[in-house]
Amino acid sequence: MKVHVVDPPAYTPPYDHALAAGLAACGVEVQLLTSPFRHGETPAPAGYARREVFYRHGSSRPARIAAHVPDMLRYRATAREADLVHFQWLTIPELDAHLLPRRRPLVFTAHDILPRERIAGSRAAQIRLLHRFDAVIAHSNHGRNRLIAEAGLDPARVHVIPLGAFTHLAALPESPLPPELPHTDRPVVLDFGLIRPYKGLEVLLDAWRGIDGAELWIVGRPRYDIDALKAAAPPSVRFVTRFVTDLELAAVFRRADLVVLPYRESEQSAVLATALAFGKPILATEVGGFPELGDALHRVPPGDAGALQAGLADLLADEQARSKLGASAGELASSTLSWARIARDTRALYEATS
Repeated sequence: MKVHVVDPPAYTPPYDHALAAGLAACGVEVQLLTSPFRHGETPAPAGYARREVFYRHGSSRPARIAAHVPDMLRYRATAREADLVHFQWLTIPELDAHLLPRRRPLVFTAHDILPRERIAGSRAAQIRLLHRFDAVIAHSNHGRNRLIAEAGLDPARVHVIPLGAFTHLAALPESPLPPELPHTDRPVVLDFGLIRPYKGLEVLLDAWRGIDGAELWIVGRPRYDIDALKAAAPPSVRFVTRFVTDLELAAVFRRADLVVLPYRESEQSAVLATALAFGKPILATEVGGFPELGDALHRVPPGDAGALQAGLADLLADEQARSKLGASAGELASSTLSWARIARDTRALYEATS
């Protein structure tokens, strides 16, 4: 079977790589079709071909939008080479519903179940787009239920395949920490990833004001103005407000004693998938599909700074509890969330959809 894994905006290179490599290892002839990643190197192909066929005309947002329609139309011809096309992201749903390849089985992974941004018409356009696919993948049962209830999708067309643990990142060689993070002997709590309003940074900083004897590292590029939050943060909070390389990512996860995800909402999380791969203890909020990971997480209610503070204090004081959580995370990463298993389930879905 020849499959195209398609990510036009290159939103999730680690996921694209892990999925394509896993599919290739289980006998699928797979190509990843995407655009140049704007922030650095991407994982080297492992058994699959990678082609940059989208957004070649510039890195600015207006240039990418202007290139989107001709690129998608050009891809229609390329799609004839595939037996099935599996899209990861589509950025202009109002147009994309009319630009999809024809006469090919189409699969879509709903990494975000429905748009978070309250842009007029975006939710309705995304729902119309979802109805164009023969199969839609959610990363959790919670997400599947939302697609059925909120998007009106036929339950027979919505499938749960979890987000795998990014073990290829954990296998990277040892490397130095980002220069913004000087050496410390104190325990380190890591909050990693793009900084967006729904990720609860304000709640985390409120909770941190009651924590002593540890450092909080906030590593990721802000997508809104956090200058006031930075200015008010205590000295034990360190910020790296830029894109970090995969080697720097590996270094900060290895150094972390605890990974925190204080999200107000989410379905699943690439940050969570990375923390699991490194076998790190995880403190996360009770949102979306997170509870489906069971004992691999210590969970608290979303938006509750007091509960988050208590969870931080308890885990920082209890090395045995952290060790138990880390062991559960590593076990989950190597079993249910292994890419070999995910690739087999994805291939089975392709065969059932073709």
